[in-house]
Amino acid sequence: MSSRNRNMDDADRRDRTPERGPVTNPQPAAGRWFDAHLHVDLYPEQEREPLLSEAFSGGTAGVVAVSMHLESSRLNQTLAGRFPGRVLPAYGFHPEQPLPDDASIQELLRWIRVRFASGERLAIGEVGLPYYTRTEAEAAGKPFAQEPYIALLEKFVRLASDMQLPIVLHAVYEDADTTLDLLERHHVRKAHFHWFKGSPDTIERMIAAGYYISITPDVLYEEEIQQLVKQYPLELMMTETDGPWPFEGPFAGERTEPLMVRHVAGKIAELKGIPEDAAEWRLYRNAASFYGFSTEG
Repeated sequence: MSSRNRNMDDADRRDRTPERGPVTNPQPAAGRWFDAHLHVDLYPEQEREPLLSEAFSGGTAGVVAVSMHLESSRLNQTLAGRFPGRVLPAYGFHPEQPLPDDASIQELLRWIRVRFASGERLAIGEVGLPYYTRTEAEAAGKPFAQEPYIALLEKFVRLASDMQLPIVLHAVYEDADTTLDLLERHHVRKAHFHWFKGSPDTIERMIAAGYYISITPDVLYEEEIQQLVKQYPLELMMTETDGPWPFEGPFAGERTEPLMVRHVAGKIAELKGIPEDAAEWRLYRNAASFYGFSTEG
């Protein structure tokens, strides 16, 4: 195991020690919040670096920059180099798009292996299953082949297992159960289900496995997400924006930015019935531990 992964595992063990009730902590010098899922590459090119600079100066400790495909992965690698220690790139293939040919898949997998072998800090993602594409096709009476997407997801799950890396998942409702089967088959320890939605049985299965979820700004106005926050343990939770995806409610008409996670943390505190600074600290530690971000100032 590399020293990088040992550090991540040590932080994970520290944060799994029993808690002695809500403890308030001083604001970390590097920031108070993490955006654990951001498509920074999907913002207009001229907005990307200013977006990140403003987020970090405003109190965002770090972001996980998830990728859509190989070109997206390369762009996120470049951004991570410009913001060392603050942008963690996640490399993969987003499932809500047509599948690439086998040669393109192999090229992406080889590229990720080279990046890992070079000692680069990274995660696997965004990967998963095409729930929205599939259900739209089915509603329109069109055939849809899910099996090739499952096969591709298994390649990324196996990669995450072999490298002992966190994996960022797009898997909701019944697709989450299929994904859980793959994670269990390949003994993946660090799985992050972003913007998760699913049945109570699936939620209990994820909790039992120790898998993480992240909460988006729609927690301020979506009852389904509020109920999820009430049910899911705080110690397995992170905050995200999924930017540039736009939100409704109090965020209608606004550009989605990483600092919106501060509102997410505040709502989580309200729903959990704990002080806001205690929730912020726990969510901060969760993301730092899971993704191996430094907590030093």
